[in-house]
Amino acid sequence: MVWFFIQLGIAITFLLFSTFASWYEGSGILDNPWEWKYSTPFSQVLYGNVQNTNQISQLDHFVYAAKFQPTFPLIMLISGLYLLILIGYQLFKNQKKRFVYFLSLLAGALFILSYLVVNSPTIGGQVFFYFGLTSGILCITGAVIIYFMVTKRNVKEVLG
Repeated sequence: MVWFFIQLGIAITFLLFSTFASWYEGSGILDNPWEWKYSTPFSQVLYGNVQNTNQISQLDHFVYAAKFQPTFPLIMLISGLYLLILIGYQLFKNQKKRFVYFLSLLAGALFILSYLVVNSPTIGGQVFFYFGLTSGILCITGAVIIYFMVTKRNVKEVLG
């Protein structure tokens, strides 16, 4: 249990640090009005066409950072994904089939993330495409391995 809290603390620290760094890097959108049309999806939902810096949502800072400086947003995503898997494992460690469903659902979400940025011309879009695809495949692989381990153990218990 101590090891769980150590991992949790480290992952949260990485998540917080990378979140602040991403937000800071993404503030560059305020200086690039030609990018407002393409990198402010949250502000466009709230205000329509963005005309000045006061209309730019804080969430759009993350979009801009993910598109053009993806290092810290990627660390943010990796640490968030690690946290989800760690917490999911802790919740379902005695219920392996539920953990398999959890990993499968997570894989589906990662595949959707990957699909959303598949045609992105930016370096960040490409990075997030490959990250989502690879992470989704790893989650599905883990789910399949755990499923067959549980099934094999159950068959052995039934047969003797």
